[in-house]
Amino acid sequence: MRALMTTWLTALLLLCAPLAQAELTIDITRGNEQATPIAVVPFANEGASLPEDLAQIVADDLERSGYFDPLEREAMFEQPSSSEEVRYGDWKALDTRYMVVGRVSREGEGVRVRYELMDVSGESRMLGETVTANPDQLRAAAHRISDQVFEAITGIRGAFSTRIAYVTSEGVGDDMSFKLFVADADGHNSQQALSSDEPIMSPAWSPDGRKLAYVSFEGERPAIYVQEVSSGRRVKLTSFEGLNSAPSWSPDGRKLAMALSRDGQPEIYTIDIGSRDLQRITNSPSIETEPSWSPDGRSLIYTSDRSGGPQIYRQALGGGDPERLTYTGNYNARARFAPDGEAIFLIHKGNNGYQVARQDLDSGRLVELSDARQAESPSVAPNGTMVIFATQQGSRGVLGAVSADGRASFRLPAAQGDVREPAWSPFLN
Repeated sequence: MRALMTTWLTALLLLCAPLAQAELTIDITRGNEQATPIAVVPFANEGASLPEDLAQIVADDLERSGYFDPLEREAMFEQPSSSEEVRYGDWKALDTRYMVVGRVSREGEGVRVRYELMDVSGESRMLGETVTANPDQLRAAAHRISDQVFEAITGIRGAFSTRIAYVTSEGVGDDMSFKLFVADADGHNSQQALSSDEPIMSPAWSPDGRKLAYVSFEGERPAIYVQEVSSGRRVKLTSFEGLNSAPSWSPDGRKLAMALSRDGQPEIYTIDIGSRDLQRITNSPSIETEPSWSPDGRSLIYTSDRSGGPQIYRQALGGGDPERLTYTGNYNARARFAPDGEAIFLIHKGNNGYQVARQDLDSGRLVELSDARQAESPSVAPNGTMVIFATQQGSRGVLGAVSADGRASFRLPAAQGDVREPAWSPFLN
């Protein structure tokens, strides 16, 4: 079997590892030396007993983005809770550029959070908002605050309120079991979406964030399913003889692209989810797999070994010859578009092994971003600032993430066991 198919089978075998716990934790592995200093002051508590430290969640979100370097609480010699209480000169002495202050109080059966964002160097108030939430929605409220703060400073929409999907495995040999989970983007609030005695692969979010497509081997051969996240209802979309793999949603949510070997070699197809109309996109003696839609829905990129090794090609859906996009090195695979369509993120084999890389489509310049062991399965945040991927930590599979410029990275290991196949959701509000 050719190298590309071997890589696909290897990815499947890597899923088969020991016990996995659903909840993930954050482990910052590389900070951005150019990150902007910010102080997220502990929110004053006005009689509300809370199970969560909202200000700490906001600080953790901002640090994880790679854009900000939150001030340690031990260095805060005062803790204002409103803009009127801020003495800017004192915070300038701590080299703080921005700061977030707030207070929490009861609002009926829920909680009210009043927060403000200040530009310390300009001695001005940039943002002020009141957020209300039920006690079980406190983390969501904190992520919303993080989103607003991030966008107010950077001009980029925050993605802290998004979710991720991932696959875990448990047991060995014939006693393997697999689970599909969804969780907040920081790994908290995990919920099981599917459990199976057979492998689950390639989860992909619908553009509205309400459904997941994935590959399941539960019927003795791979099949592609579409499942509602909230209800768990699902339908089997394809179960052709041979390979059914790598589903990818069209931007309008009406179609899936996928790799099928129903006619021999793996080729790229699209299927209309409503009518089940199947259309073959590629036709070559090579292996074509891992399709992904362009943001405008007019073309697909995919991995092909037609040049002798896996490289990325683009096929316009209106017809014409495929265009080869990658030329750096002899292995480039599993590409995904940046949300603005100006770059692709992919797995590139370089001097440091298989790493997440970014290639600018105009210049063709490719830059390695990660420094992980055997990175695979990259998925891009909906704002384009981070890429999540699967990697190894010792003998265990964990999730890693790296900023789009490569300056910051973190890992999301489970308490024990193996985690694979991450997929970042679209914006959910």
